[in-house]
Amino acid sequence: MTKPNADIRAVDLFCGVGGLTHGLISGGIRVKAGYDLDPACQYPYEKNNHAKFFERDVTDLTAEEISPFLKGGDFSLLAGCAPCQPFSSYSQGGRSKKRVDDWQLVASYGRLVREIQPDFVTMENVVQLSDHPVFQQFLTSLKGYFICWFVIELAELGVPQSRRRLVLLASKHSDMGLQIRPESGTEKRTVRQTISKLPPILAGEAHEKDALHVACSLSELNMSRIRASTPGGTWRDWDPSLQAECHKKGSGATYPSVYGRMEWDQIAPTITTQCFGYGNGRFGHPEQDRAISLREAAMLQTFPHGYVFVEPGAPIRFNKLGRLIGNAVPVRLGRVIAETFFAHAEMLRASDR
Repeated sequence: MTKPNADIRAVDLFCGVGGLTHGLISGGIRVKAGYDLDPACQYPYEKNNHAKFFERDVTDLTAEEISPFLKGGDFSLLAGCAPCQPFSSYSQGGRSKKRVDDWQLVASYGRLVREIQPDFVTMENVVQLSDHPVFQQFLTSLKGYFICWFVIELAELGVPQSRRRLVLLASKHSDMGLQIRPESGTEKRTVRQTISKLPPILAGEAHEKDALHVACSLSELNMSRIRASTPGGTWRDWDPSLQAECHKKGSGATYPSVYGRMEWDQIAPTITTQCFGYGNGRFGHPEQDRAISLREAAMLQTFPHGYVFVEPGAPIRFNKLGRLIGNAVPVRLGRVIAETFFAHAEMLRASDR
């Protein structure tokens, strides 16, 4: 992509560790600030993106706080992935004090759009949101905007995992070029293309040069299970002595992908907050006898290899980092959104000539 001419300035609400922000920046957008109520996000957000992090609950934010960061450019963008309870884990970890069963976060995002009136708006979210009344309320918040929203399989955009998401783009000026379309003929990026060059490690081991390239320990039983697993296979292929009692019951038959290995030349399954656990899904390494490492999970979320998640010397906690990585917006999607808004901005300029 050629260097964009327009100056688009953005603020990222619900920014997490910066997946959406990093993608927008890599696509040329100047993200000035991010807001999230999880303090664990501050170090990685600021370290990798050189944007200011604010530990704030978006429900309490005001337009007066945000608007100064959006001034000075040709266009302004309000961006974010408003977590949708009960479909998200916004109530987990550092976010545990928040409501579990309402939709206030989406409504708060809509309120800020109404008050700030940025040139552009984007939201990435769970597919189920489109069936809930709060989504129609959010669309109402965009009165005066041209709106495009759609459900897309992110593997079609180069994200090496199965991840269907709702993506919304809106502009106060026009709907020209706002649709994100997979490039025709583009091959999906595979697990092999994404993580195969990382050095091998053992279960329970961390690589000496990359603390995030660390895999969970496995019990003796789970080590036997993963050794009996083949890429793309299931626990049904094991000797009965290795199968869990719950899987032998009728209710367990519907979960064939737990304790599975990824396949080198396919996309990965959806990277979740529990992706570091071999028994939590098809999160076994395709070849090595271990679950994928936290670094591998981050790369499957399209974070660059050098993305820093913890301060030097800080302890690596699987549950915390799994949550931060699994909840992130894939960086690649942020870049595609940035490229789409720049193309839209150029069309607007061309129409004014």
